[in-house]
Amino acid sequence: MSAFHLPESAATVVKTGAAYAKDLAERTLSTFVVAAGGVAVAAGPADMFHASFWQTLGAAGVAAAGSLLKGMLARAFGTKNSASLAKGV
Repeated sequence: MSAFHLPESAATVVKTGAAYAKDLAERTLSTFVVAAGGVAVAAGPADMFHASFWQTLGAAGVAAAGSLLKGMLARAFGTKNSASLAKGV
């Protein structure tokens, strides 16, 4: 089996604690925004249920806290400088 060679101009991704923090912050914030949007759409135009502004933010906060906890657990049990449980990420 022949060796696999990357071009010399290929940039190497170096994962550090700062990269982990940025990855985790992005995942947590995006979870909050998507959860808030989902609750707002379901409670507003979709009229599936009624939720106040604070209930919407509370639901999004719970989802974001779950994402934060998952990212912290991923660091403990997965790749040290990644908020993902997938290997090699």
